[in-house]
Amino acid sequence: MSADTQPRPIWKLVLWAVAAALAFAGLVALGTWQVHRRSWKLDLIARVDQRVHAPPVAPPPRSQWPHVDAEHDEYLHVCADGELLKADETLVKAVTRLGPGDWVLTPLRTAAGDILLINRGFVDAAHRNAASHAQPSGNVQICGLLRISEPRGAFLHHNDPATNRWYSRDVAAIAAARKLPTTDVAPYFIDADATPNPGGWPVGGLTVIRFHNSHLVYAITWYALALMVLGGAWVVGRHEWRGRRGA
Repeated sequence: MSADTQPRPIWKLVLWAVAAALAFAGLVALGTWQVHRRSWKLDLIARVDQRVHAPPVAPPPRSQWPHVDAEHDEYLHVCADGELLKADETLVKAVTRLGPGDWVLTPLRTAAGDILLINRGFVDAAHRNAASHAQPSGNVQICGLLRISEPRGAFLHHNDPATNRWYSRDVAAIAAARKLPTTDVAPYFIDADATPNPGGWPVGGLTVIRFHNSHLVYAITWYALALMVLGGAWVVGRHEWRGRRGA
């Protein structure tokens, strides 16, 4: 028997076996975790779909603001009444199915004194100026979907309040830049629905509801790798068994 076919020392086989067992267990655990994540994601998607299509309710009141979060409240169908603070309008860069432009964010003060930031919709470059899109006066009702604040700006651009350049709908930063009383400002904003505005601008109802859900692919990948480790261990084990039989 050549040196290349000599059986490996037992201690090496033990180390190989332990490493293979740990790798197999780890990969199976990762695959199982992805299965659980997929189940959670599908449940979340179902709950969000239910919120979106449910009859509108009042936005979470001030007493509930500390508890508002994405998992339980985002995309809740709400209606709010109040007066738009048009002087504090903010434009936030946006790209939609209508092309590039801006979101028009305007604070709305309710009768209770709460201030809700309203994303009234999208405007293109020709309608950025406040005079070129609708500016309703008096008490208004706006219905839409509750959204969670988007702090720190966009992926490649940071908000710059000093130059009034906004790339994300950061409620706290916009409220501070407009000198709104922070204790009165809700920690969320509302995407207005598709109810037409006079003159057609801003255009509401452009909320994109999308959830990344590749957990099944990830689970299959981890399980496949675990099977490869198991297969490799079987090949090594068979080779060693045959080598020892022929020794």
